[in-house]
Amino acid sequence: MRYVCLLAVVLGFSALLPAKPPVPRPATEFSCPDADGKTISVSKFKGKVVLIQFLITNCSHCQALSQVLTKLQGEYGSQGFQAFGVAINDATPEMVRSYVKDHQLGIPVGYAPHDQAIGYLGFSALERIGVPQVMVVDRHGVVQAQSDPLGAC
Repeated sequence: MRYVCLLAVVLGFSALLPAKPPVPRPATEFSCPDADGKTISVSKFKGKVVLIQFLITNCSHCQALSQVLTKLQGEYGSQGFQAFGVAINDATPEMVRSYVKDHQLGIPVGYAPHDQAIGYLGFSALERIGVPQVMVVDRHGVVQAQSDPLGAC
């Protein structure tokens, strides 16, 4: 029952933001380092429902969503849910470490160049994107939902 509730929350959130076509589509590999230099990757979580949050560390909407994802991770992680964040604002390991500590996050957070994230999301480098950007990958490695380029801010 809890898994159904989690799925409803994730799909409800993603329904608020129109999907970037084409969805569904196979998820390609994406990886980035965390603040300690360890690699976070989509393939590492194969077999789980993965929610990737692309964020800017000083964005209040991103901070709030990261905290919600931490709660969901605590509740549904044992049932195959995995959330992780990717800072795309020229973040450094120190910025990411501070972001995780200041907001008491319990999800992995890494950092990647803005252009790498934009390309992974399938947006043009010329498009203005808002944050947070969210992508949901199912247990079979298929992108089932993705937020609109405009995001929340």
